[in-house]
Formats: sequence, C-alpha cells, structure tokens
Amino acid sequence: MTDQSTNSVAFVADGNIPQSPPPARETGAIKWVRANLFSSWMNGILTVAALLIIYKLLSDALPWIWNGVWTTSSLSECREVLQGKTGACFSVLSERWNQLLFGFKYPTDQYWRPTLAFVLLFVAAAPVLFFDLPRKLLAFTALYPFLAFWLIWGGTILAPIVALLGVAAAAYVFQTYGKASFAIGFFGAIAAAFAVWIIGGKLIPDGASDNALLQAVPSRDLGGFMLNMMLGVTCVSLSVPLGIALALGRQSNMPLIKWICVIFIEFVRGVPLITLLFVASVMLSYFFPPDSTVDLFLRVVIMITMFSAAYIAEVIRGGLAALPKGQYEAADSLGLDYAQAMRLIILPQALKISIPGIVNVAVGLFKDTTLVSVISMFDLVGMIRGPILASTEWSGVYWELLGAAAVLFFIVCYGISQYSQWLERRLATDHR
Repeated sequence: MTDQSTNSVAFVADGNIPQSPPPARETGAIKWVRANLFSSWMNGILTVAALLIIYKLLSDALPWIWNGVWTTSSLSECREVLQGKTGACFSVLSERWNQLLFGFKYPTDQYWRPTLAFVLLFVAAAPVLFFDLPRKLLAFTALYPFLAFWLIWGGTILAPIVALLGVAAAAYVFQTYGKASFAIGFFGAIAAAFAVWIIGGKLIPDGASDNALLQAVPSRDLGGFMLNMMLGVTCVSLSVPLGIALALGRQSNMPLIKWICVIFIEFVRGVPLITLLFVASVMLSYFFPPDSTVDLFLRVVIMITMFSAAYIAEVIRGGLAALPKGQYEAADSLGLDYAQAMRLIILPQALKISIPGIVNVAVGLFKDTTLVSVISMFDLVGMIRGPILASTEWSGVYWELLGAAAVLFFIVCYGISQYSQWLERRLATDHR
C-alpha cells in the first residue's frame, strides 16, 4: 500500500528548466540572410543576380582603382607608367585639385580665404541645424553672410558693413510697424533696406578697394566646387523664407496677393531652369537701372532662388493643407492674430510635415548648380569640360574627373539627407 500511494503522487517541479538556445536558422546572420535575401524563390534569384552584377563591377573597378597613378604630369606619362595595365590616372586630381576646388583664376595665395569661409559655415549653421545649442550663437549666424562675402570677394570692408546696416534697418522697421500691419511692415522693411544700401553705396569712396585689407577678387574669377557651394548655400537659404511667403500668399484671402503668388509659382514651375539661367545671363540686366552693373553671380542667384522658391512654396502648401482645421480654430480661440498663429502654431507643424519635400528640393537645387556651366561660369563641371579637358596634358581623362565630381556631390547630398532624417526623428513628437 505504501509503494502504491507513493507512486501515485504527481511530480511537482521545484525549479526552472534552463532555456534552450534558439535554432541556428532563427538567429544571427543566418536569420537575416533568410529573411531579407532568400525569403522566397524570386527573392533568391534576384539576390544571386545582384551578387553577380556586383562581383562583375568590383572585379573591373577595383584593379582600375588599385593600380591608379598619382605622380605623373600628363596622360601620356600615366600610360607609360602603367605599361598597358589597367589603371586610373589620378594624377589629374593631384595636379589640378586647386582648379577643381577654386577655379583657375582665383589667386593661389588667397586660397585660405574661401577655405576659412567654408569652415566658418559649419560654425554659423550649427545653431540653426541643431537647436539644442545656445541661442547666443545665432548672433554669429546673422553676421556670417557678410563676413563670408568679404572673405571670398575681398575689397573694402565698408561694402558688407553697409549691407549689414541695411538688413538691420529692415529688421527694425519690420519689428516696429509689422505688429500693426504685416503688409506695411514688410514693404517698409524693403524700402528701408534699399534706402540704406543706396545712400551707403554713394558714401563709399571710389578708391576704397585699393587700400583694402583683402585683395579684391571679381566674381568672374570664382569657380570650381567653391562656386557650387556658394550658389547652393545662398540659394537654399534665400529660397526657404521666400517659399514660405509664397505659400502663405497663395492661401491668402486677398485676391491680388493670391493671384500674384499663383501666377509666379505656376510660371516659374513651368519654365526649365536652364532657360531662366539664360535669362539671367542675357536679359535680366535690362530690368535694372541703366547705370547699374549687376554682377552675373547675383543675377544667377536671383533666378535660381526664384526657381527653387516656387517648388518649396508648393511643398509647404502641401504641409499647410495637411494640418487639420482644428489647429487654425485653436489659434483663433487663443486670440492670436494671423502672424502669431502662423509663427507659433501653424508653420512649425507644417514645416515638420514638409521636411522631406524641402530636402528633396534642396538636394535637387544643389545638383542643378552645375547648369551654370552653360552660361560660361566655370563651376566644378565647367572646369572639367573646359580648361582641364581642353589642355593637351589631360585631354581624354574623363572617368577620374567625373568620378571625383560625383564623390564631392554625393558627400554633400548624402549629408543633407542624413541630417533631414535625424531632424525628422528629433521632431517626431506625435506619439510621445
């Protein structure tokens, strides 16, 4: 009886069984490969085909890069060194790097000036791009455009000072009268800026550039990748606020302002950029006073800014349309006027929605700066197509030069894209 009662008692576990490791096919690299590369027979075929293509490209490209020559002074010397082997002639980059970056007319002893302006660009952009930094740094951001202008172009320092005073006068007029009437403040600010610039320009003596601290460099001597960076940074910085104004004007209740914005946006979006560049090169100077000599760089900046502002306006209009009507009603319930509602409630949300579209326009605009080569501005592509390939030493070198240009543009555009993704994650507060 005792044995039977003992055997009939159920077993009760007094501890946990150690966990078994997952199957090898369901963890680590094997799982990733099965889930992403060979999840089905079709994906497996595409993966194998892609690997074969990558192998073919690398098997041809890597020896060409690995056997590259960097120390010769001409294409013929490169071929003599290679002796029939496959290899790149990177010597064109080591010999003409200064022309690729700064153009062929910028003074060689003044390369430190655009280089310093480029380094200071990151310092000036940091408080705008990363808003956790102290707001006091925005003072340098406001001064940077005038400092960079003086560093790159040189000449008398009175010119950027007069420009700064004009902008300061415009800001003061807008702050004073913009609260009573946005239109009066806006047009009054423009009038104040032009008045200061005209009066200040007449007060600058004619020989002021002769005794300047920095050697004056005319715009026609600018070139290389420096020109692409200047056009890209300047036009993007100007087109974003102009695009916001156009988007708001297109949604305005005032018919005159609305139709002016609509006609401007639709006309600019319907015209190719290369056509506008030809207009900037040939016709735009006729719209200025007869005695004024408007620089070609300024005319190109005006046209590219107008072109990109029209596209940014449509992107921001989409962001404004995506907001629910309750946001506008909430602003009205708080007693905010139009300017306060847009600045504090509407635009921050609309701009957050519009980040991908704005970045897409900015990246496209930066790449489109290469079109200025068709109007005889020697940017990076213009330098490659013109002076470098036209020289007898490097006639026939294409892949090395165009590959270097592609790498430079990829670095800048990829950096912009990564920053936009970081900004979207940083502003993703909807579900917090």
